Amino acid sequence: MGKIEWKPGNMLYPLPVVMVTVADEAGNDNIITVAWAGTVCTNPPMVSISVRPERYSYTMLCDTKEFVINLTTEKLVRATDYCGVKSGREVDKFKETGLTREKASHVGVPMIKESPVCIECRVREIKELGSHSTFVADVLAVHVDDKYMDEKGKFDLALANPIVYSHGEYYGLGKKLGTFGYSIRKQRKKRQKK
Repeated sequence: MGKIEWKPGNMLYPLPVVMVTVADEAGNDNIITVAWAGTVCTNPPMVSISVRPERYSYTMLCDTKEFVINLTTEKLVRATDYCGVKSGREVDKFKETGLTREKASHVGVPMIKESPVCIECRVREIKELGSHSTFVADVLAVHVDDKYMDEKGKFDLALANPIVYSHGEYYGLGKKLGTFGYSIRKQRKKRQKK
């Protein structure tokens, strides 16, 4: 058995799946589910999301240039899916999902109270790339639900049971396999013992 070659496509899976909240200049808001979101830069802190121009939220993003990335969990998987398949043109997604609007500190876009982490963002650049446009944004603030803090005061997202997206399917995350740099620390310990 070997690898099968497929036509070029996006096979970088799994991806974080997030609910992105947006609002227009009149204050009308919406929730859009986005699987194409990621880190752009650490210093200054920046993220990106990619959205199709025909999506209802696209115009809101272009008009106000603000959004909030709300991380998702196993408890939020149904709402996450709903916000990805229903249009804000037809329904109030907060009302239909039972999610709660929470006031943000730096943007005029609501956060989702039930989300364990909410990241306030202001768009720096919009790149029209084809089927999607990428919104590159500065992170203005991060809000973390204190119920996910461990006994040492460190945020533990695993307590929230985060989800990811892969080829039209949602998955829970498994057990932690290590921490950043653990492979080097193990080798050092073995060498020191010799």
